[in-house]
Amino acid sequence: MKWLDLPFAKNAQGTVQLPGSKSISNRILLLAALAEGATEIHDLLASDDTARMLDALTRLGVPITHTGNNDYTITGGEGVFPVKDADLFLGNAGTAFRPLVAVLSLLRGHYRLSGVARMHERPIADLVDALRQLGADISYLGNPGLPPVEIKPAALLDQAGIQTVTVKGDVSSQFLTGLLMALPLSGKKSIINVSGTLISQPYIELTLAQMRHFGVQVEHSGWQQFIIPAQQKYRSPGHIFVEGDASSASYFLAAGAIGHGPVRVQGVGRDSTQGDIRFAAALEQMGADISMGENWLEASNNGKLLRAIDLDCNHIPDAAMTLAVTALFAEGASTLRNIASWRLKETDRLAAMSTELRKLGAIVEEGTDYLRITPPAHGLIPHAAIDTYDDHRMAMCFALASLGAPVRINDPDCVAKTFPDYFEKFSQIIHPEMK
Repeated sequence: MKWLDLPFAKNAQGTVQLPGSKSISNRILLLAALAEGATEIHDLLASDDTARMLDALTRLGVPITHTGNNDYTITGGEGVFPVKDADLFLGNAGTAFRPLVAVLSLLRGHYRLSGVARMHERPIADLVDALRQLGADISYLGNPGLPPVEIKPAALLDQAGIQTVTVKGDVSSQFLTGLLMALPLSGKKSIINVSGTLISQPYIELTLAQMRHFGVQVEHSGWQQFIIPAQQKYRSPGHIFVEGDASSASYFLAAGAIGHGPVRVQGVGRDSTQGDIRFAAALEQMGADISMGENWLEASNNGKLLRAIDLDCNHIPDAAMTLAVTALFAEGASTLRNIASWRLKETDRLAAMSTELRKLGAIVEEGTDYLRITPPAHGLIPHAAIDTYDDHRMAMCFALASLGAPVRINDPDCVAKTFPDYFEKFSQIIHPEMK
């Protein structure tokens, strides 16, 4: 589909069952493949990103059985992969690419990892540099510092029984996630030192939580040093459920806050380990009414006008994109800070968001790591054609603009990366203005 026209919808109300979390899904798939024993995985996200990980693991010889709907059984290889020479195509799935580079670089195999053109523009040098400190043999097949990469059997350094590595924390948390998931495979005590400010800290909390499910504990001092004790192995928990995606919840919660509501999302609740659960608190600061239970969240606004927000978004980097569109419906100028990581995602999201918000009439100030958004004084410009840059989150965020004016979403099918039936679910909660 080249485009999708969304009618003006004054109200939003209803209940949505969330798809599984992409971040949790791909972490669990990789850990299950490395574990001892078979793992039954329930409610796995069905999306392009998880399909890339499943395909890569299959090519690496991991036994995977699709047991129905979104359930799989994976028989782990106890820290090794049967196939020692493989070409892996990973699309634009950073949650598959970065951790697989880390894991494969510390094994005895020869692998080539590539992706779509945008993946080949997303930096990986900081992760490669860290892995080379451990003796990994990684070379760039294109531009230095960027995928695709070639990995040859590692000649791991003997560091007197302790592996120590330093990685930058201010570019992508996926670099640290990759190291954390890979280093237990050596059986040695490992120390990871983080230089600079660690961005997207909640995603590291998520990584540590999934590692615990598979029997590996990590100690950390603040968020600058991580210690993995020696002689730990990944062991299957037997079965595991994938929590609903908190990032995906943000679009529906924002719809409830903008369009009166209530809108309830099911599949993620107050005890979630996902950082984007904190998006609900940001909506609350804007004046929305938020309630939550063990497995659900709900947002409404009882007809009130939302307030502008000034927020450090380091803890909700993905969901902060939803705040940028929600700011169109607030009174005053909203400022989203500490979002430099947006530039290194599926597209340069800072530039893309600025461009598309302006099409709707917003006044936007774009800094190196912030956006300041002033909504148009006389309502959104109707029938704007929003470009999505092959970025699923751009498409999902800007659907919310239809709560202010009819809008066209170009290339809506890009949502297949994480939420293939997003627009179907969105249409179930919005109530178009009758002519």
